[in-house]
Amino acid sequence: MSALALVIVLIAAFMHATWNLAAKRAGGGIPFVWLCGTMALVLYLPVTVAYCATHPVALSSTALGVILGGGIAKIAYSLLLQRGYRTGDFSLIYPLARGTGPLLSTIAAIAIFHERPTPLALVGGAVIVASVFYLTGGPQLLHQSRAHLRQAIFYGVACGLVIAIYTVWDQRAVAHLHIPPILYDAGTQIVVTASLTPFALRRRSEIAFEWRTHRWHALTIAVLGSTGYVLILTAMKFTPVSYIAPAREISIVIGAFFGAKILKEGDTRRRLFAASGMALGIIALALG
Repeated sequence: MSALALVIVLIAAFMHATWNLAAKRAGGGIPFVWLCGTMALVLYLPVTVAYCATHPVALSSTALGVILGGGIAKIAYSLLLQRGYRTGDFSLIYPLARGTGPLLSTIAAIAIFHERPTPLALVGGAVIVASVFYLTGGPQLLHQSRAHLRQAIFYGVACGLVIAIYTVWDQRAVAHLHIPPILYDAGTQIVVTASLTPFALRRRSEIAFEWRTHRWHALTIAVLGSTGYVLILTAMKFTPVSYIAPAREISIVIGAFFGAKILKEGDTRRRLFAASGMALGIIALALG
């Protein structure tokens, strides 16, 4: 994994943890997700149009189908994530989602794209995933009430599964079909917003409430969510997804810090220990 790819992934990881914190604080449903998508379109569509004007792109029917599929995956991820944040702690849902996602992404990249990461890179990925498990509480999770555990595991792992699907799917879009990252992200965002508009407009009072109460959270998600993911898509153009997916897990270290210092969730010592393990995993990925 090159130094440039690692820097891009680390910047995107900080953006990802930050907008997820905003999502946790908002705790909205379809109206909030629609508001975020609409704001992202307003901000980024002019940039995308300007890019297309200077870099003409002819999209095949296959490319359009891939964009549609990416948008559907985005809808599933956004709604599952918001539902998870309404029912569980940030420090539990976020690590579960981010921890299971790259593991499944790496397995899929090896199985589908026949990528062959080095043994050191595989060890690094394993260390990151193990650190994520410890960060979430490790064996202590098994002592929680069954109802709470079932909910946390369902939403966390469901998000992780969708992450794995769209990570591999999106890598195909930018690396194999050569869809420009900014165009792909804008296209999937159009799918999200257009699909949710009929549902959102039937709940206009809720949209108005989300605007009054959480518009700054929505703006944070719109700006950082799209920018961060375009960075990831850019890195995917020249770096195997089996390296990028685990490296993105550094966002959990940042999320753990947010949970301890901003949300006052405590348990700083354990989180720092887990963060150290994740840092070692990142180094192994970079050297691999």
